[in-house]
Amino acid sequence: MAGAERQKAPPLPAGNVNANPSDISFWALVAEDFRTQDSKILAQGFWVLFWHRFGNWRMSVRSRVLRAPLSVIYNVMFKACEVFCGCKLSYPVTVGRRVRIDHFGGMIFGARSIGSDVILRQNTTLGVLSTDDLNAKPMIGDRCDIGAGAVILGHVRIGPDAVVGANAVVLKDVPPHHLAVGVPARIIPRRGGPADDRASAADAAE
Repeated sequence: MAGAERQKAPPLPAGNVNANPSDISFWALVAEDFRTQDSKILAQGFWVLFWHRFGNWRMSVRSRVLRAPLSVIYNVMFKACEVFCGCKLSYPVTVGRRVRIDHFGGMIFGARSIGSDVILRQNTTLGVLSTDDLNAKPMIGDRCDIGAGAVILGHVRIGPDAVVGANAVVLKDVPPHHLAVGVPARIIPRRGGPADDRASAADAAE
């Protein structure tokens, strides 16, 4: 965003509400996540998303006493996902539907929000640019494709249908239907259309 280096980002969500998508029930959402991860029960991406969804669902339990054991379970499994799946996705990060976490390892999803129909690949980092503003985190739009090793930092917006190439370092907004490549990333219009861009990003991730 223009002036992101000078202006403080707005506060992050407090994390005291159930921020799962409101248009689908918890178990239907879990089933959809399972299908999105190719219906593989051992897919690390499925379990990372399951515990993320669980962490949000528990916030719908109004009684703190009843919610306490659920919070203990969530905190243990959140750490397990870090250790065994190589992925950090805290429950306050707003995550849309049909998000696909391809492969695993080295994934830090410290975003403000991640939209629906997004693909995220291994060794991707989403997070703050400076400790001077810990609220400055990326926002990933719907249908974005994030290549392996991509680094997206600060209060930036990746617009819908944008593609971030493998190993790109993104420090500024990427408009919708654009491609970010290089270090630091250059923003260029997409030439081949969504299918070609997704294929290129997938090839780079392998």
